[in-house]
Amino acid sequence: MTATSAPTASQAVVIDVRQIPPAQRHARIFQQFESLPVGAWFDLHSDHEPLPLKQQFQAQWAGQFDWEVLEAGPQQWRVRIARRPAGKSCCGCCGG
Repeated sequence: MTATSAPTASQAVVIDVRQIPPAQRHARIFQQFESLPVGAWFDLHSDHEPLPLKQQFQAQWAGQFDWEVLEAGPQQWRVRIARRPAGKSCCGCCGG
């Protein structure tokens, strides 16, 4: 994988927050996101819906990420978080 190519499914990083101490979770996730090249992603696995995390992403990286829910509970949530080019939004109509 080069710095400019998106990972394949077998190369994608998975962050399973259930295995990270709660006080370290968001910092680890933010660090992973900041290290992503444009077009790359990682998958987040959690035992709860990560809405506060999504709100933090919206506040810090508005328009710079995609948030795709792959599995929505009730026992496990899986979310794919991808990096977009800065200033690019999905279509511009929603301000996202």
